[in-house]
Amino acid sequence: MADSASTLTDVLALQDELVEEAALALPHQFSECSYPLGQIRQAIYLCLTCSEPRGICSSCSIACHTEHEQVELFPKRNFRCDCPTSALAHPCTLHKQLEDVNSSNIYGQNFKGLFCRCGRSYDPNTERETMIQCLACEDWFHESCCNLRERPSSREPTPVGGPEQAAGAADELDDSRSNASSSCLPSPLINGSEYESFVCAGCVATIPILQRYAGTHGVIMVIREADNQEWKRIENSPAEGTIIVDDGRKPDFASAGMKRTRTLSNVDTPAAKRPRGSSPSLVTTSAECIAPPPNPLAQAFFYPQESDRSVLSSGDIFLTEGFRDRWCRCAKCLSSLEPFPFLLREEETYEPPEDPDSGLSLEELGLRALERLPRDRAIEGIHAYNGMKDDLKQFLRPFAQDGKIVNESDIRAFFDKLRDSGKGAAP
Repeated sequence: MADSASTLTDVLALQDELVEEAALALPHQFSECSYPLGQIRQAIYLCLTCSEPRGICSSCSIACHTEHEQVELFPKRNFRCDCPTSALAHPCTLHKQLEDVNSSNIYGQNFKGLFCRCGRSYDPNTERETMIQCLACEDWFHESCCNLRERPSSREPTPVGGPEQAAGAADELDDSRSNASSSCLPSPLINGSEYESFVCAGCVATIPILQRYAGTHGVIMVIREADNQEWKRIENSPAEGTIIVDDGRKPDFASAGMKRTRTLSNVDTPAAKRPRGSSPSLVTTSAECIAPPPNPLAQAFFYPQESDRSVLSSGDIFLTEGFRDRWCRCAKCLSSLEPFPFLLREEETYEPPEDPDSGLSLEELGLRALERLPRDRAIEGIHAYNGMKDDLKQFLRPFAQDGKIVNESDIRAFFDKLRDSGKGAAP
């Protein structure tokens, strides 16, 4: 196999790029297990190597299970790290005391490596679809399973370590809910930029007030009225009673009348707050119910026995930006929302403390490590480093003079001689 060759500029640029990627991927310290913090919302990882399906915190995923196969489950609420408990045989290196099993943790299908209502596993090398996390149960769902697109075929696995894979992974991190995926799929019926949160049908079925709001302004639902029809998105306009039906391609004027506008009314503002640009006389008090009129198409799906219309839907809803400010806050509506605090306020998600060394160059990290050494050892280290630097300059000078490329084998040969000499300088 031929030696890989790079210019010095290429090597330095690659090194800077790797340092930047490491800072983005691992910006935190991983020196403390989150177990002492109790039941909190935090990023959780499933260790597939350990025999029991349990969840571990970010720090333990790095410090204790770094050589194990893991699946990132992303944030889970009311979850305590299982690493230092007796549920896992692998000892926790951060929390030395063995703890009892976490009886308050809830382990859904994600802890079996399964996701969505279809119960499929997730393979990042073959999956082409964007997956959406439910605000309530925090499971992940395929866009096709939410009737946002046809289910695409799986893509061919990308060769491990290939540059295309690295570029694709970076793009996916930049926009995890892009309008069209990196696999060249067409845009979904509802683009990721058009909604803030998603609640799956199973959770909507257990939260009656979401059924009441489904299909109203800012609470989008996907339906069709017959198997041979296209899926359509529905929501009431801010003007009370106007239903918008959109198939994602052109307005259905026969059903909708007009496209949705940004007209402000007391329907889309919280109680006891004045709508932007309105007069104080329009302020709605918390004693008055300002919930919008129900969407008849959505209600026909949730309560078919009370309607003469047949509506098909998965039952999912998509909440647009600012949905928490639009709920009615009258006594009745508020009492229906309070058992589900994530609907009323954005949750805090624990993250480990930031690493002060994150983003530093290798030279800066080396200098910091040098500062922590005893003075005599630090001086010895500086002398050894300077000797190696001088010898390396001497070794590279002929390459620079002749315009030759330094191959990997050349560098390895230099350090082999350096190691064999045992003196910190090449003979």
